[in-house]
Amino acid sequence: MEFMGDRADAVEVDEPVSPTGQYFNSSVLSISILAALESDIPIDGSQTNSLLKTVFLPINPRFSSIMVRDEHGVKQWKRVDVKVEDHVHVPIFPDGLSPESYDEYLQEYLAKIAMEKLPQSRPLWEIHLIKYPTSNAAGTVVFKLHHALGDGFSLMGALFNCLRRADNPSLPLTFPSSRQGLISSDSNNRRRSIFKRVTDILSMFINTTSDFAWSILKSSFVEDDWTPIRAGNEGVEFRPITISTVTFSLDQIKQIKDKLGGTINDVITGIIFYGTRLYMQNLGPPGSSNSHSTALVLLNTRIINNYQMSLKEMMNKPDSKSPWGNRFVFLHVSIPDSADAEMVNPLDFVHKVREIIKKKRGSLGVYLTGGLLEMIRKIRGPETTAQYVHSTLKNTSMAITNVIGPMEQISLADHPVRGMYFMVVGGPQSLTVTIVSYMGELRVAVGAEKGFINEKLYISCLENAFTRIFKAAVCNP
Repeated sequence: MEFMGDRADAVEVDEPVSPTGQYFNSSVLSISILAALESDIPIDGSQTNSLLKTVFLPINPRFSSIMVRDEHGVKQWKRVDVKVEDHVHVPIFPDGLSPESYDEYLQEYLAKIAMEKLPQSRPLWEIHLIKYPTSNAAGTVVFKLHHALGDGFSLMGALFNCLRRADNPSLPLTFPSSRQGLISSDSNNRRRSIFKRVTDILSMFINTTSDFAWSILKSSFVEDDWTPIRAGNEGVEFRPITISTVTFSLDQIKQIKDKLGGTINDVITGIIFYGTRLYMQNLGPPGSSNSHSTALVLLNTRIINNYQMSLKEMMNKPDSKSPWGNRFVFLHVSIPDSADAEMVNPLDFVHKVREIIKKKRGSLGVYLTGGLLEMIRKIRGPETTAQYVHSTLKNTSMAITNVIGPMEQISLADHPVRGMYFMVVGGPQSLTVTIVSYMGELRVAVGAEKGFINEKLYISCLENAFTRIFKAAVCNP
C-alpha cells in the first residue's frame, strides 16, 4: 500500500498510479462506484464540509490527489488542495410529491450521475445529498468514487471508516466472519494421501491451462450469445441505466447453505444465475435459457482472516496483508444452462455454481492472466491493455461483485442508516449485479441498460428464484 501520513508536514511526493488504476481511467474505460446510504431521518447537510475535511480526506492521499502524467508520460497521483464544496452536490426536485414520485426522480438522478465522467481536474470523488423522502428512506446520501482510487473493499472500507454505530458510537463496527459459510476442513483433509496430492496437482494444472486459454479466447475472440441480457451493441457503457434493488434475509440464505453445503456466495450466485435464466426464458426466443452466457465474478485477492481487522490494517499499516488499492481478479463463470428453467430442479444452479467456482479457485489461471496484462502493459502500454480489459468485459453478459457490510445499524453524522447498496457503473455490459450485507439482510442491486432490460421483471425473477431455491432446500422434507 502506498500510504502517506495525513500530517500537515508529511513529505509531498507523487505516487505512481497502479496499472489497474490506469486501465479503469483511460480513453476506453471510466469505471466508478456509486454507494447509496438511506437515512432514517431527513438529511441535514450542515456538517458535510467539515466531516469531509476531518474524516474522509485523511483516510487516503488519493482522495486529495489528481491523476497527472510525469515527464516520461507515466501517470502519477499528485496531491492538491481540495475545495470540498466543489465535490458536494444537492439536487433540486419539485416539492410536495409522493415518495413514489421521488423514487422516480432518484432513479433518474442516479442514472444521470452514473453516465457523467468525473472531472479530471480535481480528485475523483463526489457526494450527492438527496433531501427528498423516497419509499425506502427519508433522504439518501450517494458517494460517487472512481474505481481508479481503489476497489470495492478499499472504497467501502473508507466509507465504513466515516460511520459509527447508531446504538453506541464508542463501540466499533462489527462484520460477519470472512470464514462464515466456507466449507470446513476435516482431519482427513489434513492427512491426504500422496495419491490425492498428486491428483490435486494434476487437477490444478489442467484447470489452470483451461482457464488461462479460455480467458484469452473470451477476451479476444469468443463473445457470449446475443440474449435478453446482452444486446452486443458497441458503446453500451454510454447508454442510460436503471438501478433497482431487492432484499433477501441473510438467515434464510444461511439455511439454504446449511442444507446444501458450500458458501453463502455460492447460494446467492446460484440464485442470481437461476433468476437470470428465468428472465431470459420469459423474454427471449425458445432456447434463450440454454444460450452461451458468461458472468464475470470479481474475487478479492487479499489475505483476509478477519474482515474488521483487515479494514483497520488497510487504513493504518503500510505493510498490511490487505493493502489499499485494486486487489481483485475476474473469474469467468459460465451461467448454467437449462432446456427449461421453469421445470429444472432449482438446486442444480447452486450445486453447479459451487463446483464451477471451486474449480476456478483451484486454478492459477487468473494470476497468469494478470501476468499477461502486465506483459501487454510493458510492451504496448496501458491504453492497449485497457482495450484488452474492455474486451474482456464487453464479450461477457454480466458482472457480479459483493461487499460485506456491518452487522448492526450505523449512522453517518448522527443520521441512522436504514439501508445501503452500491453499483459499479461505466462498464461495457448491459447488466451488473452487486450484493452487500447489512443488519442481517442481503441487498442485491441491479444495474440494467435502460430500454433494453426490463428491470422490474428481472427483480421479480430474482425473487422467484430465491423462493424456489429456499422451498426446495429448506421446506421440502
